[in-house]
Amino acid sequence: MKKHRFLALYMALLMVFTSYVALDTFVITRVYGDASSDNIASEGIVLEQEEGSAEQDQAGSSDSDEDSDSGKGGFPGSQDGSSSGSGHGPGSGSGHGPGSGKGHGPGSHKSGSSDSSGNSSSGSSESGSSGSSDSINLGSASGSESLSSSALASSLQSSDTYSSDDVSITMKEYRINGTTIHVADVTVSSPEYLKTAFAHDSYGRNVTAKTSEIAESVNAVLAVNGDYYGAQEKGYVIRNGKIYRSTAESGAEDLVIYEDGSFDIISESEITAEQLLAKGAVQTLSFGPALVTDGSIAVTQGEEVGKAMASNPRTAIGIIDNCHYLFVVSDGRTDESEGLSLYELATFMESLGADTAYNLDGGGSSTMYFNGEVVNTPTSGGSIKERSVSDIVYIG
Repeated sequence: MKKHRFLALYMALLMVFTSYVALDTFVITRVYGDASSDNIASEGIVLEQEEGSAEQDQAGSSDSDEDSDSGKGGFPGSQDGSSSGSGHGPGSGSGHGPGSGKGHGPGSHKSGSSDSSGNSSSGSSESGSSGSSDSINLGSASGSESLSSSALASSLQSSDTYSSDDVSITMKEYRINGTTIHVADVTVSSPEYLKTAFAHDSYGRNVTAKTSEIAESVNAVLAVNGDYYGAQEKGYVIRNGKIYRSTAESGAEDLVIYEDGSFDIISESEITAEQLLAKGAVQTLSFGPALVTDGSIAVTQGEEVGKAMASNPRTAIGIIDNCHYLFVVSDGRTDESEGLSLYELATFMESLGADTAYNLDGGGSSTMYFNGEVVNTPTSGGSIKERSVSDIVYIG
């Protein structure tokens, strides 16, 4: 009997212990299982964010410090308008390169600078809003061929103005596709205010000076680098109504500016320099290609000049209407600015309303001078500095 009682007690204790272990396992499983699920979910979010960042990094290709873009065939080529990485552009503070900040000489008037959100342009140009200009698609294969007016407005970082009796200039700085673009919208009372100038006021293959130096020597209010005719042996050079070089380059596409201020795109294979002069040509610029003709984009997405590279600093000139011109310079080859392809530049010029627009020398040559200061960030030889060039186009 005693033996049976002991066995019954043992069995009861065993059942209690077994129940306790089962209950404890259940509790541990629920507690740690929930915690594990939370961790997995959290890690999933982090992983998703990291993959998104990687895609953004891959989207922006790195700039090259090659400096071989002066003269025809000199632009290292570009991929078709892919959007660039997310650099922090000028427009945050005044940190532009040499001569940064905007000087204002006699007779000029400066408007209040503001970014697209109405804030002072001294603030950061990078925005977390959905209207951030870096997210705007400019001429990609999947995008439209022009910016909408609202997209163009949202990409505006700052503006400035100059006015006199005969010249009105509105300076605007845009931030698109990780690139800062400087625009001078110019209206003059007469086409005589649209001029060109040689370095040291002399024509010659090895005669060069910085854009700002040439601009200062002719008292220019606004200037950009020209076509760097001195880097070439062929190609028409007509300046201020005089022929300096009449040797045609087969297939070359020139911009002709006539005495009435109108623009035309010609092929050197189809007309002589003498014939152009007889028709009233005052200036010819021989770099190219044409970006916009008759209000429509004139280049293809894959079209480029010279060696292949993702994006570049660019310089362009365009006409909207009678005595109404556009001077445009995009920064590039820096951490702050990726640069533009030819197609992106053409898309931008068309969006500004250009009826005709033409590509000038770019890369290290790309420089814009306004009111005594260099307003963009020129790069030459891998450094932030101006390159010496043969000539400029200017207002003065």
